[in-house]
Amino acid sequence: MVKGVSSDLRSAVDPNPSRGVNQSAEERTIADRQWQMYTRARDAGHLDYIEHAKKCDAFYRGEQWEQSDLQRLRRSGRPALTINKILSTVNTLLGEQSTRRMDIQYKGRTDATRESAFALTQLAMAICDINKFDWSESEVFADGVIEERGYFDIRMGFTRNFQGDAEITVLDPRDVVLDPDAKTYDPEGWKEVFITRWLSIDEIEMEYGEDKAKEVKAYVGLGDTYGPDSIRYDLDNSFGNGHEIGAATVTDADMRDFITAVRVIERQWRKNVMVFSLVDPETGEFRDLPIGTKKEEAEALAMKYQTFMHRRRVRKVRWTVTADHVTLHDDWSPYKSFTVVPYFPYFRRGRPTGVVSNLISPQEQLNKVRSQILHVINTTANSGWKVPTGSLVGMTADELAVRGSETGLVLEYNATRGEPEKIQPNQIPSGLDRVAQTCEVDVKEISGVSDTMLGMESAEVSGVALQSKEGRGQVQMQIVMDNLARTRDLVARKLMELMQAYYTNTRRITIDKKDDIGGMEREEMVINEPQSDGSITNDITIGEYDVAINTLPPRDTYNDTQFAEVLNMRQAGVPIPAYHVVRFSHLKDKDQIAEELKSLEGLSKDPAQQQLMQAQQQVALAAAQAEVAKLQAEADEIKSKATLNRAKTDDLNSTNDARLNELEGRIQMKREEIALRERLAQLQAGTSLNQTMMSGQAQLATASLQAATQKEVANRQARKETNPKTKKKGDK
Repeated sequence: MVKGVSSDLRSAVDPNPSRGVNQSAEERTIADRQWQMYTRARDAGHLDYIEHAKKCDAFYRGEQWEQSDLQRLRRSGRPALTINKILSTVNTLLGEQSTRRMDIQYKGRTDATRESAFALTQLAMAICDINKFDWSESEVFADGVIEERGYFDIRMGFTRNFQGDAEITVLDPRDVVLDPDAKTYDPEGWKEVFITRWLSIDEIEMEYGEDKAKEVKAYVGLGDTYGPDSIRYDLDNSFGNGHEIGAATVTDADMRDFITAVRVIERQWRKNVMVFSLVDPETGEFRDLPIGTKKEEAEALAMKYQTFMHRRRVRKVRWTVTADHVTLHDDWSPYKSFTVVPYFPYFRRGRPTGVVSNLISPQEQLNKVRSQILHVINTTANSGWKVPTGSLVGMTADELAVRGSETGLVLEYNATRGEPEKIQPNQIPSGLDRVAQTCEVDVKEISGVSDTMLGMESAEVSGVALQSKEGRGQVQMQIVMDNLARTRDLVARKLMELMQAYYTNTRRITIDKKDDIGGMEREEMVINEPQSDGSITNDITIGEYDVAINTLPPRDTYNDTQFAEVLNMRQAGVPIPAYHVVRFSHLKDKDQIAEELKSLEGLSKDPAQQQLMQAQQQVALAAAQAEVAKLQAEADEIKSKATLNRAKTDDLNSTNDARLNELEGRIQMKREEIALRERLAQLQAGTSLNQTMMSGQAQLATASLQAATQKEVANRQARKETNPKTKKKGDK
């Protein structure tokens, strides 16, 4: 019974207590059993974990003193310093995690094609992008590092799509109650897991229907509840100022406002059940039929698919949701496994540990030692005076006690009575500063975060030494990151389970795909698309796959690295097209600029652009051919004139010969240019896969042609100069 809820309140809520409570005795029994299992798991260590998690979170935020200690220090006038070394240490780990983003790849194992594996991979990454997985993972990682436990919740949601979308959310670690008997990291080894939430009556009505909300409200109105851990009665809960109400002013109209929240317990647990299975005669693999399938139906399916029928006992997931005495849902889970995916930074046989947990003791010691050092300095700064009686002039001893530590103090005293003498303060104990330094070293050694990783190494250390120290620091941190990779594998497998079970219809998804020059472009991909011949393109519902988890740097860091490497390769003489360089730059319109450069080099995929380029090439080719014809006609004219003027002077003949040689050289260059243009046109008409390589070959051919032409012109010029017939009469 809830304190303050009287019989008057019950009649005000509902004059007929039986009305509105429509659930059966079986449902009441299920709710009672649910509460018993929850309290067993809660009292087996979860309440202690909540207190410890709150303390770890407070230490990370800088709230590192007990209130009783602070009040005692304030009363005595002593300082309470907080030198938060945990904040910088944890932030270093969080920053390291943010530089290692997840990349999922599925590899076919049985009855899987390369195309279906690729489609499954792209769909998984699209789901992660839609759910902003990188940010969610950072939040889960922070929960694990600070509060020892972090959790994803991965299930199907139907708010955006009627067919359902996979949703990845982050759970509060304090709301997840684990199986007290579990000892494995993988949820497959758990018997049960609880997720508790405080929901209002309106929220219960939204998720479970109006009838269930009325049942909860009726039970609460009768005062028949499990106690304060099940029902919250608050008059004004804004900004944490709520308090328990009485029964004098409550009416039926405002009852909903007084019931602030009801604890809704969601329990996913495993239960043994008999099912019929189909056995593949070749591989021996089991395919379980839905629970409740009759024997005749199982035999018909076995005959249809030419398999064996086998009846066996298996463990299936049961899903039970209750709100106080009301059973909101109780049925077999639509999923093969739990929706909860955990992350534990350190895990030892059922005992997870975080990073902050082991840093609390040295952090407390550091705060106390530094506070004590400041207290000693404060107490010794004004150590007092020795004053002979009657020696002060114009000032009393009490006034000297108040003003004796002021800067620029002037003392007038009677020399016959004696000189006032300041008491020498005691020295600060040398052990205090060493203890403070030891505490700071302890924080670094326990966490594995060194000065190098914090960016606080001195400037005298070489770059090679810095990389070596940073690498050694990451070795100790590798356990935390290795468990993160383990969690990522669990996430990928859970996504594969949902995709194969619920993404069975034809769907169009938008994916980020690498283009032919290494950049990213968005395009649509269709999965489970039936074809006219009966086949299905990108069928992700069949086959078994292995999961490969890779680590990628952030996009900005990746682009910076690629940009530097491309520039170095171009400087080394590698003929990399210019649009490669632009794609990895940080220009605002880099994609548009890259496409324009790509079009200028004739490698665009746009059909209209390709037609324009071909037309421009044909015009240029026709112009080059016309110029060759003009040059050939001019050369023929010079030859005919030379034949008619054989009797003229050698000077005229030599001039015609030089002009003829020049024209023949220009004709040869134009013919080679035409041949090169025709070759480029053939290269551009080829496949897009070899476009970049062909462009490089064409550039090399052009450079070689120009070099050969220049060499030929130089040779001809040299022969002309050495030919006696071409010399002038006055030359010797």
